[in-house]
Amino acid sequence: MVKQRFNVRPGLIYIFWLLIFFSQINILMARAGEAQEKISGGLPSKISDMKQLELSLEDCLLKALRNNLNLKAEMLTPQIADKNVTLASEKFVPSINFNYNNQNTKTASYSFLEASDLVVTKQDDYTVQLSENIPTGGSFSASLYSYVNDSNRSFQTINPRFGSTFRLNFSQPLLRDFGLKYGRRDIIIAGYSQEISEENFQKILEDTIYNVELAYWNLVYARENLKVRQQSIKLAQELLEKNKMEIEAGTLPPIELLTAESEVSTRQADILEAEALVKNYEDQLKVVINLGAEMEGVKQVQIIPTDSPSVEKREISYEEAIAIALEKRPDLEVIRTELKSREFSFGYAKNQLLPNLQFTLGYWSPGISGDQLVYQDNNPLTGVVIDKIPGKKSDALKDAFNFKYKNWSIGLVLNFPLSNVTTRANYAQAKLSLEQSRLKLKNQQLQLDLEIGNAVRAVETNYQRALAYRTARELAEQKLSAEEEKFKVGLSTNYLVLQYQRDLANAQTMELKALIDYNVSLASLDRVMGSGRDRQQVSVLKMD
Repeated sequence: MVKQRFNVRPGLIYIFWLLIFFSQINILMARAGEAQEKISGGLPSKISDMKQLELSLEDCLLKALRNNLNLKAEMLTPQIADKNVTLASEKFVPSINFNYNNQNTKTASYSFLEASDLVVTKQDDYTVQLSENIPTGGSFSASLYSYVNDSNRSFQTINPRFGSTFRLNFSQPLLRDFGLKYGRRDIIIAGYSQEISEENFQKILEDTIYNVELAYWNLVYARENLKVRQQSIKLAQELLEKNKMEIEAGTLPPIELLTAESEVSTRQADILEAEALVKNYEDQLKVVINLGAEMEGVKQVQIIPTDSPSVEKREISYEEAIAIALEKRPDLEVIRTELKSREFSFGYAKNQLLPNLQFTLGYWSPGISGDQLVYQDNNPLTGVVIDKIPGKKSDALKDAFNFKYKNWSIGLVLNFPLSNVTTRANYAQAKLSLEQSRLKLKNQQLQLDLEIGNAVRAVETNYQRALAYRTARELAEQKLSAEEEKFKVGLSTNYLVLQYQRDLANAQTMELKALIDYNVSLASLDRVMGSGRDRQQVSVLKMD
């Protein structure tokens, strides 16, 4: 009996362990099937279901020029500045003034010789004046004054009386505000402001070009990185399938399936992260080019970049880059223009310290006409009017315009303030502002040296990185191929093959990142040199 119990127990234990072994295999197979299902059918399909829109870098630049709201807003600033120049120029546009007055006065008579009891006077007069400011700081005017006077006063020889006076006046400052420069001060200041607004717009245009290139190449990187991750998980999936078949054949222990399954899950997480990166960079590009201005449902549009990053080497020295930047950098030109404006304002403030000496010149000609009264015995004291010889208003005008009676005046007017505290304060303020602009220009030049140096260095470094990572990727491909051959003959393990697959994916990603960094560094170099508009052949005409 003892011997029988001894024989039965080992058989039951053997069967028990055999059941556990096959159940573990089934569990691993089920997990592997779930992982495969997630890979093939469970991956997010949002990207593939969206409407695709193929765009080149040039397409994106054109859309940004036409749709970018920041550019559209800044385009209005130079136009506003141009209107300010026109407004300032109106200072020298001639103006015409009209003045008409009708007056009827009645006063008591204080003398029987003047009138019986009431003195009545009626007068109509008008003035027409043409005036104009001249660029030297002075002014010129031509005026015509005419009147009709009718009164009941006694002893008048002409009544009603017609009078006209043609007058020319000229005034010119000789010290303060003298000269073309200060006479046109408002126009000059408005012109400097217009130049600054135009250069600021060019700076924003440069930044927009760079932002478009940056967003575009980032999207290219994200999409290519997603392809690398998809290829990596495909390799892991193929290895998982091989492991399943070998486990079923009994040539591979079940524990190896866990390694492949874990790697598949890890690479699946990498794909999810890569897809999110694609969406992030895609949204950035849509905002920069304002794609929503051209189509509806922009959230459901998938942008497909058609350009590939270039690895063509671009040779440019630090000295060449500095020379280009000094010539084309918009922000540097803004500071130079501000400096010119401050120098002009300083000169004007200094001029205002001078006394105000005005030269005046006047030239005028009067004309008189009217109805001539003929008294008895040609004696107005008789008060008896025996005849009236009619006169014409035009006669007075003819006398005035023909300069029948020539009159002139010339003079100097000196205005010297006893205190000019405000003027001296303005002078001191203008002097400090000028010094501030000079310091800003020097500081900007120092910053330019630093930016150009970094940009040129980044181009060279990223080019060398791209070549180095290309070599690293080629070596990683060779290592993986060799390791897969060793695995086929049983000289390697799952762990090593998966490790080399991961190394290849990382090498591909690093090569791609280096290529993108090189192209972005080229765009950055153009931006710091102010030559992005020329390289991309961008002009305001393309924005229409």
